[in-house]
Amino acid sequence: MSSTENAPDTAETAVDTSPALSRVWPGSAFPLGATYDGAGTNFSLFSEVAEKVELCLIADDGVETRINLDEVDGYIWHCYLPSITPGQRYGFRVHGPFDPAAGHRCDPSKLLLDPYGKSFDGDFEFGQALFSYDLAAAAEDPSQTGIPPMVDSLGHTMTSVVINPFFDWASDRAPNTPYHETIIYEAHVKGMTQTHPGIPQELRGTYAGLAHPVIIDHLKSLNVTAIELMPVHQFMHDHRLLDLGLRNYWGYNTFGFLAPHYQYASNRKPGAAVAEFKTMVRTLHEADIEVILDVVYNHTAEGNHLGPTINFRGIDNAHYYRLVDEDLRFYKDFTGTGNSLNARHPHTLQLIMDSLRYWVLEMHVDGFRFDLAATLARELHDVDRLSAFFDLVQQDPVVSQVKLIAEPWDVGEGGYQVGNFPGLWTEWNGKYRDTVRDYWRGEPATLGEFASRLTGSSDLYEATGRRPSASINFVTAHDGFTLADLVSYNEKHNEANGEDNKDGESYNRSWNCGVEGPTDDPSIVELRYRQMRNIMATLMVSQGTPMIAHGDEIGRTQLGNNNVYCQDSALSWMDWSLVEKNSDLLTFTRTVTSLRKKHPVFRRRRFLKGQPIRSGAEVRDIAWLTPAGQEMTAQDWDNDFGKSIAVFLNGQALPEPDRRGERVVDDSFLLCFNAHDHEVNFLMPHDDYAQEWTVELDTTSPTGAAERVVKDGEEIALPARSVLILRKTQ
Repeated sequence: MSSTENAPDTAETAVDTSPALSRVWPGSAFPLGATYDGAGTNFSLFSEVAEKVELCLIADDGVETRINLDEVDGYIWHCYLPSITPGQRYGFRVHGPFDPAAGHRCDPSKLLLDPYGKSFDGDFEFGQALFSYDLAAAAEDPSQTGIPPMVDSLGHTMTSVVINPFFDWASDRAPNTPYHETIIYEAHVKGMTQTHPGIPQELRGTYAGLAHPVIIDHLKSLNVTAIELMPVHQFMHDHRLLDLGLRNYWGYNTFGFLAPHYQYASNRKPGAAVAEFKTMVRTLHEADIEVILDVVYNHTAEGNHLGPTINFRGIDNAHYYRLVDEDLRFYKDFTGTGNSLNARHPHTLQLIMDSLRYWVLEMHVDGFRFDLAATLARELHDVDRLSAFFDLVQQDPVVSQVKLIAEPWDVGEGGYQVGNFPGLWTEWNGKYRDTVRDYWRGEPATLGEFASRLTGSSDLYEATGRRPSASINFVTAHDGFTLADLVSYNEKHNEANGEDNKDGESYNRSWNCGVEGPTDDPSIVELRYRQMRNIMATLMVSQGTPMIAHGDEIGRTQLGNNNVYCQDSALSWMDWSLVEKNSDLLTFTRTVTSLRKKHPVFRRRRFLKGQPIRSGAEVRDIAWLTPAGQEMTAQDWDNDFGKSIAVFLNGQALPEPDRRGERVVDDSFLLCFNAHDHEVNFLMPHDDYAQEWTVELDTTSPTGAAERVVKDGEEIALPARSVLILRKTQ
């Protein structure tokens, strides 16, 4: 049936009777969305399926004025209103076929949000008004979802807002920190700032709070060069969680790809979030900290066929979403969220690319981490790294120049694609995470794998011409255990999520050090802190680009919950009182990040070759040694229970010059790792390596501090589960 015949008549005024709207100019098809130029606003919306589109202007008192968009160019409906200024709230009503069997779900009773909206206002009131099917009938029979009840969503949904695009960036410049000098800090806008005592109450949980000097000072003390923000695109708290008294805390439920989540703004005036976000970026840039956004272009908040109709579904369902070929009523789901965006369609691809360019050019961000990036690569069924999306990114003069980080997997068949992304991309290295976890919890047969991950994962990235920095090395992230929980729990404890502990990953590669959860046993407490130091030290001396999860530097815990996506509470927020309680761990983290920053031998731009540094020389750029001080043999590598190893890194063998073309020379280091549950004696190698070593870091020390000089041929005892880092001093 055609929904045009059933359009709700809720308009209080008409364009020909409103003096303020006496002029409706044709406008232009591009740019899409609402664009204020200083004199008026151009409105533009793509819909190939639409038979009629109405622009709806919403007054402060909720009164709606509808304007027919009579100008259509290439399925883009548009007009220009000279009287409309920033702060104006608006939406669209799209008239067209409602035929789910054919993939069409137009419903003009729904006030639809602008896919190109740059700010939003209000909230969603979940009920019949948001859904294009009878909720009561569907509750009795889920197949009865084909007839829209035509309940108007105005007053029950959010509205788009016209923004002021003008902003004084002053002398803002992008830090452009090279990957090999980058330390990433993954953070949540609210979670990082909500409890900090140094941030004024009204700024906690906001962009302004994140730009507060106390946060910047903390990041600088950790030598962080880039903050990677969990989703800040406008997202929805879905009704299932709200019914449980929970919220979509992580934000992976996006519907506004060009708008900063306005609930993170301290100024709630419509459109004000944009300027506050820009101010945050400018302030972080002044501190030489880059801003990377975690972006979700793989799905939207509308969910599956039983989800609400808030924008894409009602605008052009069949073109924005991947539908099941055999039954167009349903959505392909490579994300586990109910739908997948159709990145094969030109206008969907255009939306993604326009969004990326907008955040770089207008919001000045420095890069993106793509959630479930393998979904964007899917052509037909298989994951194809040469899909249209990657072709567009490769040739784009703006997007190709910023940091591009892939989460290289999705939940579909063949979705695990670590190492398979194109040359411009870096990747969250899931194999690094798993290997380091396994090594320090004492799993057998990981020495060779551990060595590969420690040196930049050349097996994954070298064949595609990439450098060690293509490996984003991490052991913990928002998804999973915190560092403190990784060494305190064998099992997940997600009961607070209301899903009977069935959600979240069950195989965590964690070890509780002998007791599940909190304990007063001093030996276990000491071991747990030592394990945290071991992991942090390993991360910072590994070739590649390290990423710290926010709060790990102070021992943040989620009490064993490895899936706090719905926990907008103290369970997931950073507890800043831990700064004092775990001051030693914070000092250790600052020490080891400073070690990395100071010494380029830990952040080489090219892969190690294991070759002599000059003709006839015995000492190479890297050497792997047994505890006996001898080079590893094939038999040593094959030892299933080998858990002790040393690696020599030659600071005289850095072939790549610095940015000015000058030769880079650094100290040489010996890294000794012992993951055994007993002490192991390490013999210092012969004097071809060094005649004297000075201990730089010892993970058996609460702060890492150590004062000791060791001569070649001398034997040192390395305690169980510890790391010793020695620097050549003679």
